[in-house]
Amino acid sequence: MTRIMTDETEKRPPQDDPVAIAILSALADGEALQFQDIAMRIFETRRKAKDRPDGWRRYMTSVKQQAVHLARQGRVEIVRKGEVVDPNDFKGIVRVRLAAD
Repeated sequence: MTRIMTDETEKRPPQDDPVAIAILSALADGEALQFQDIAMRIFETRRKAKDRPDGWRRYMTSVKQQAVHLARQGRVEIVRKGEVVDPNDFKGIVRVRLAAD
C-alpha cells in the first residue's frame, strides 16, 4: 500500500507518543525520576478497579523506550550516579530528568 503525501500532511509536526507526553509532564517540576516512578504515575491515571497493584509493570517497557527516544532527541537526559549516560548504552538504576538548556 502506498501512502500519498499531500501538502497538508507534510506540514504537520510529528506528534509525541502518549507515554512520551506522560514522561515530560512527570518531569515538568524539575524532578529526576526512575522509570518505575513514571510507570507508576501512568498506571495510576489509567487504573481500573479490577487492576492488580503491580499493574504499573506493563508500562515499564514503553517508558524505557520513550525515555531513550526523548534522550536521543535531546529533550531529556538519562542519568546514572549523577552523570549523564549514553541513551544507547546504559545499565543499572538510572533516573530521567529534563535536559539542561
